[in-house]
Amino acid sequence: MKGNSYFARKLHSLLGIIPLGGFIVVHGLANYQAFERGPEGFAKGVGLINGLPLLPLLEVVMIYLPLLFHGIYGLYVAYQSNSNTGRFKYGRNWAFTAQRITGVITFVFVFWHVYQTRLQVYMGKITHEELGSTMHHIASSPVFFALYVIGVLAAVFHFSNGLWAFLISWGITIGPKAQRVSSYICMGVFVIVSALFILSLVAFRGDEFNEVASAAIALLGNIG
Repeated sequence: MKGNSYFARKLHSLLGIIPLGGFIVVHGLANYQAFERGPEGFAKGVGLINGLPLLPLLEVVMIYLPLLFHGIYGLYVAYQSNSNTGRFKYGRNWAFTAQRITGVITFVFVFWHVYQTRLQVYMGKITHEELGSTMHHIASSPVFFALYVIGVLAAVFHFSNGLWAFLISWGITIGPKAQRVSSYICMGVFVIVSALFILSLVAFRGDEFNEVASAAIALLGNIG
């Protein structure tokens, strides 16, 4: 039983970094094209990803299945674990609690975001080319924008803090100095990746994406 628990925890830790952590970084860079290059740059980034061979299979194997295991097992671990913040006032204990809380927020946020975007493409309600205008409608809502910022910050913190713990649990950062240095690096990852997502959300609110959304609506009206 203990051996199964050890294996599950190791797999849970590994999947949080590879491939899910990698996906967060790639997704952040792709979305950042909306801020850096506008609708055309974002469309090219989406097109590049959608041009990958066997994309549906890759998404299931590399994203959805790892996400389900990591999320569901993470909820189980969060339910079983006890917070030490009331007894020990150390920063890492607060980070331990924050890791559990952000894990729950991230789990809910990711499935909500997938429903609003990717699932709509699969159901044929929007096309890949309309993802930019879809994100414009989402980001233009003050409530949705605030919820997305919270979800993004929770997801990136969960990944960054999880990366710090991963390096320790897998024996990569052993001594206090190495762990201190890695904490600074992971903090930098949190700031940079969070900035990528938040800047992209700001860009999606812009007039450029509003014009793309209006053009798409007009085109659909003409077709109808």
